[in-house]
Amino acid sequence: MEFLSGNEAIARGAWEAGCHIGTAYPGTPSTETMETFATLPDVYAEWCPNEKVALEVAMGASAAGARVLVTMKHVGVNVCADPLFTASYTGVNGGLLLLAADDPGMFSSQNEQDSRYYAMASLVPILEPSDSQEAYDLAKAAYGLSEEFDVPFMIRSTVRISHTKTPVEVGQREAVPVKPYETDPAKWVMMPAFAKPRRKVVVKRVEAMKQWVETCPFNRIERGDDSIGIICAGAVYEHIKEACPDVSVFKLGVTWPLPAQALRDFAQSVDKVYVVEEASTYLSDAVRACGVALDEFVVPLPPDGEVHPEDILRSLGRPLPPHRDTPQDVPGRPPALCPGCPHRLVFKELARLKAIVTGDIGCYTLGALPPLSAMDTTLDMGASVSMAHGFELALAGSEHRPVVGVIGDSTFAHSGLSSLVNTVYNRGAGTICILDNRTTAMTGQQGNPFNGITLQDRESTELNLPAILEALGVDHVSVVDPLDMKAVRATLKEAVSRDELDVIIFQSPCVLLSKEKEPTYFVNEKCRACGVCVSLGCPAISTDRESGFTSIDPELCNGCGQCEQYCAFGAIEQA
Repeated sequence: MEFLSGNEAIARGAWEAGCHIGTAYPGTPSTETMETFATLPDVYAEWCPNEKVALEVAMGASAAGARVLVTMKHVGVNVCADPLFTASYTGVNGGLLLLAADDPGMFSSQNEQDSRYYAMASLVPILEPSDSQEAYDLAKAAYGLSEEFDVPFMIRSTVRISHTKTPVEVGQREAVPVKPYETDPAKWVMMPAFAKPRRKVVVKRVEAMKQWVETCPFNRIERGDDSIGIICAGAVYEHIKEACPDVSVFKLGVTWPLPAQALRDFAQSVDKVYVVEEASTYLSDAVRACGVALDEFVVPLPPDGEVHPEDILRSLGRPLPPHRDTPQDVPGRPPALCPGCPHRLVFKELARLKAIVTGDIGCYTLGALPPLSAMDTTLDMGASVSMAHGFELALAGSEHRPVVGVIGDSTFAHSGLSSLVNTVYNRGAGTICILDNRTTAMTGQQGNPFNGITLQDRESTELNLPAILEALGVDHVSVVDPLDMKAVRATLKEAVSRDELDVIIFQSPCVLLSKEKEPTYFVNEKCRACGVCVSLGCPAISTDRESGFTSIDPELCNGCGQCEQYCAFGAIEQA
């Protein structure tokens, strides 16, 4: 028995099934899955530049006969959708499991989306665990099923499954040899002449899976009071058992394809039948499509965010248990850039320039929040570069604020590189800032092509970012220390003054990469309570409500010296 998170359990289940290779792009809440898999013996694992590449590498390994695990968060499935849809046609050789970790409630994401729609659209079966034991069991079983049905399998978790630890009965690794590869263009070359016959294979496979799912042991009925029947899947099942332990439940472990006949039979066996799900109508729509007439809730479930036990009780018109409401006077704790973050001065200076800043996905997205308030847009990975080009096109020929795109080093490798190719190719202008903090910081300091650190610490190559930019045809490339306020200010001012394309690499390691602490700073008697240092938004700096004077918490300060550079009165000095 081991105490595992859902992420750890999926990695363990894949490993025990004889999975040979793992590919991924880190993204919360999926990241720990591949990190765990990489520590297990007799496997190869790698971080890829993006999720599309990760799935394509996995498909190559699968075609060659290896069992493969691919992991990503829900928005990563958007990126890998191109190969995913065609992988349904080609099928597999070695079994392939793709984890899509969804994020209802958007704890670390720019949207809520339901990866089950991708399974349905691509005709790829999807499994859905409700705890770590099921995550382990389903992941372990998926490889044999993938090879039996000749199709990739998906497994969907949500943040509660991914990060909650529950007991898991684990087993031993099965030694599965790599299957032989045989040349077969009709299976693997998806040009129209071959894809048309493969489509017929897909249709036949779907019919076989629909028969399989009717008696699949991953779906089960738990009988209780037959006056109410609830159909559910995933983490929601645990909330239903807490809120309504007396009702009859049809718990789905496979959420595409659905067991249509079994669902109809269940609906006929209860007086009223409901679907409980969160942040989506996928399951209720799909159940209705099976011919099940669902009853209306007394109070509708929340259309967004997670569903909690009290939501389920309200929806069924049941009383809530005795409880105490959350106090309304608890102060908020908005996220902030870390003390000493090398991104801070860049955003401070962009705010001074009153620039239009197109942002991207990463911890630097926090530059949008007060007091920095220096980011105008965030859409998806790589969009900062593309949107900056779009702003320049729309504003061309007019007097306008400077347009600056801000992107991280890992995100630039993910999809910013192709966006910049477009800008260069179309002779775009504007300024692009690459915030190179030598890591993929927001998801936990993973490696990427521009720091040359691999998942299993294999020998690698650190890509030369300035050389790549120059090779692309960027005429103005600068490398600047983002902790040097004067250099940041001067380089940005020069870049935005030109009607040309400038790329500035602000390079300094993430403060979390080093455990060494520099001498801290303090505020002396020269402080005039001007508030300039506070405007940096450093968590180590606070203001006395009565006097207005500032102080620096020595426990939080890491000695970066950013605040000292902004104090015009010499009121901040090193301890």
